[in-house]
Amino acid sequence: MTERRFGGQWRIAMMVTLAVTLASCAPSLQTLVPPDTDRPDEFLWENGLAALEEERWLDARTYFLQIIDGYPQSPFRPDAKLGVGDSYLGEGSAESSVFATNEFQEFLTLFPTHERSDYAQYKLAMAHFEQMRSAERDQTETKAALVEFDLFFENHPNSPLTAEVRENWRIARDRLSEASFGVGLHYFRVDWYPGAIDRFREVLRDDPEFTDRDQIYFYLAESLSQTDKTAEAIPYFERLLTEFESSEHLDDARTRIQLLKNQ
Repeated sequence: MTERRFGGQWRIAMMVTLAVTLASCAPSLQTLVPPDTDRPDEFLWENGLAALEEERWLDARTYFLQIIDGYPQSPFRPDAKLGVGDSYLGEGSAESSVFATNEFQEFLTLFPTHERSDYAQYKLAMAHFEQMRSAERDQTETKAALVEFDLFFENHPNSPLTAEVRENWRIARDRLSEASFGVGLHYFRVDWYPGAIDRFREVLRDDPEFTDRDQIYFYLAESLSQTDKTAEAIPYFERLLTEFESSEHLDDARTRIQLLKNQ
């Protein structure tokens, strides 16, 4: 059992605690399903969907759990499992994201070839994505989100969700690059240019499409010029001018190119 897949013993303890709480407060099956209902699982599914759309997360989860626990042969059971995960994800807390992670992981284990396994993989990534911290802080959740996004691309190359997933992957990848850039910028500001150069080049190597790479180009070029590497610095200033129509560094880059070439 790996940390990435199951979150450790503390996560299990949290899930057990919540399960006990839900069991104590959830309405009974007889309360949820009218006695004259021909298809009780479909009744539960439709009401769960309605509650989910209205962001009544606990109500939705209660309906979906009744399907999972009471109707093991129901065709709605896999979707109900996803609905439970969505209800946790909708709550938006760190604790509920842990439970969402578990639900989507279990779905992929139980229904690996299901037609909605791409959705489960995407939402598993989003459970980590929603817990990403700012670039100045720990990036553990960002890295976990990227791992799951990459699994989506690997396992579901033709999914209709790909465009949406790629947008969120870009946000997560940018966050990780911003974190590395921040370290390099700190080195630059304390005049440790070799460290800054290494960190800026690392970002360009690992994430060549970084959205804010204009900053990388500028500060990498400045760091190189400060270490008497003018011939290496100028191309980065020029890439900044070529690749970006708008950037706070455009005017400075033009000035620096002229000064360096005059030298």
